[in-house]
Amino acid sequence: METIVALEAMRSACRARRKTGGRLGLVPTMGALHEGHLSLVRAARAQCEAVAVSIFVNPTQFGPNEDFGTYPRSFERDCGFLEKAGVDYVFAPSVAEMYPPGTISYVIVEGMSEKLCGRSRPGHFRGVTTVVAKLFNIVEPDVAFFGQKDAAQVAILRRMVRDLNFAVEIAVCPIVREADGLAMSSRNAYLTPQQRRSALVLYRSLSRVRELFDGGERQAARLMAAATAEFSAEPSVRLDYFEIVDPETLDPLLQVNQPALVAVAAFVGNTRLIDNLVLPG
Repeated sequence: METIVALEAMRSACRARRKTGGRLGLVPTMGALHEGHLSLVRAARAQCEAVAVSIFVNPTQFGPNEDFGTYPRSFERDCGFLEKAGVDYVFAPSVAEMYPPGTISYVIVEGMSEKLCGRSRPGHFRGVTTVVAKLFNIVEPDVAFFGQKDAAQVAILRRMVRDLNFAVEIAVCPIVREADGLAMSSRNAYLTPQQRRSALVLYRSLSRVRELFDGGERQAARLMAAATAEFSAEPSVRLDYFEIVDPETLDPLLQVNQPALVAVAAFVGNTRLIDNLVLPG
């Protein structure tokens, strides 16, 4: 496994590898790797002849009062996991390498970047689309792998890829959960034992929607009301949003008579967690 920190060195290594034939897969991460990330690496390894993983805590997707400075960082541990998983390249650039002084250009997917997490985290998706566009230009992957937990991000990136004619396939892998249902997240490390138990309300709210949907309920308002009622039992958890939207456009749905993304975000203490499920419609 080769660890690369310079942008041009990464570009050269990936181009040289592509000349040998086969597909190149990219797994973008911010490090602090867990089983969810490693499931993406395994999918990339199964589908591609070469795999690159980026580890970069991207400052442009954090708001001024968010956790950029304290976001979990465990680079040596992460590299150990990736080497065992058979990764070919780890790209770990500095902030200055990715955003040289004077950088003023950004990528914005108009009309989508302000929805769901974009509403409560202004500028977040602008930071995501910008850094992913940069990674696509540097690595030039055939396939990029993302997790379903970041469903809104996936929808926005797919639209960016389509609109800007990136020659990359977006592959989405299932959410990886703990045994009790909590979606794996690097931010779970922030939770105290009590907060960890309280955080299960996110999964319970989604499970309640699934239960009602399977029982025949199709009105989005009724499904959301039942889900948000779950949070009344956890006063220490502050709901950010609970929405049922079109998984491609992120527009709200009134009736679930088509595939629907059920998305939730909430603060457990100071830690913001997200989760979701997709209903078949």
